Amino acid sequence: MKHADPLARDARLSAVAKASLALEIVVAYVRIRYALRRADVRDVVARLRGGSATAPQPPEHVAARLARAVHKTLAFTPRKSRCLLQSLVLTQLLARRGIAASVVIGVQSEGRFAAHAWVELGPHRLLPSGNGSFEPLVRL
Repeated sequence: MKHADPLARDARLSAVAKASLALEIVVAYVRIRYALRRADVRDVVARLRGGSATAPQPPEHVAARLARAVHKTLAFTPRKSRCLLQSLVLTQLLARRGIAASVVIGVQSEGRFAAHAWVELGPHRLLPSGNGSFEPLVRL
């Protein structure tokens, strides 16, 4: 018997599925914060992806639902590094599901300097990608 994908477009997540996903997100967040204290962000991204085989790209709505879940679940985190940590958590969740995505770190050079991180899946930006004024500096 084949189970329905809980992240499918029309599927509603049960309370247990929501709690399980939230727990996965929070555990990943804690592990990533710890890893960033011990290693370079490039090394952390490589470890997050692990040796997971990439699956054919799923419909973008699956990745978008995961992005919304990460954004909502980690809304309480410190603002200083929120975008980077959310991007790394989402990258790990996608990698666990065999989805290859890029972490992008961009800068805003006009006016006051600012930096921002987001995740891209093909041409699609996942997570809030700033106000569009950030130019990609590096893709991991």
